[in-house]
Amino acid sequence: MTTTPAPRIARVERATKESSIVVELNLDGTGITNVSTGIAFFDHMLTAFGQHGSFDLTVEATGDVEVEGHHTIEDTAIVLGQALGEALGDKKGIRRFGDCFIPMDETLAHAVVDVSGRPYCVHTGEPDHLLTAVIGGYPGVPYSTVINRHVFESIALNARIALHVRVLYGRDQHHITEAEFKAVARALRAATEYDSRVTGVPSTKGAL
Repeated sequence: MTTTPAPRIARVERATKESSIVVELNLDGTGITNVSTGIAFFDHMLTAFGQHGSFDLTVEATGDVEVEGHHTIEDTAIVLGQALGEALGDKKGIRRFGDCFIPMDETLAHAVVDVSGRPYCVHTGEPDHLLTAVIGGYPGVPYSTVINRHVFESIALNARIALHVRVLYGRDQHHITEAEFKAVARALRAATEYDSRVTGVPSTKGAL
């Protein structure tokens, strides 16, 4: 007799003097998204993340974007990571590992995930001009691509996963950033999917 796995759904809220964030995440969704952060390009990235991960994702974020988008982006990534970790539950029956290459025109990005319980992030390969590049904001709140690494670090540390993201090559800051988000989403989708041959926690330690 097979048992139906419990829904892997989480809702996490976080409020500070700089931002107010609510994230709802369903790992077993179909890619339905409703994202509002006040930063149009970040909305675009989170929408792509949900759709390509086949996660149902709702994000409601407000913050001090009149200062800069940094606090809102950072805090949203923290809460998204917390929601991911909570939704994973006991991790029984999952594949645990996942990776994906994503091309976007001239760019190629690669992401690898281990749902290990040991938080770590390696982010490498972005060309130097992404340290100063800005996307959008004409008008509106710009997205500074220097924050890309911090976004993935925040997700990994708060979800307690090992995440490696690398850009093999690329030129356009939009293409590079979008390829990274999509690669991470696809790698997470693969790592969090159920494996019918795995009945317990996929670790020789018996816990993740």
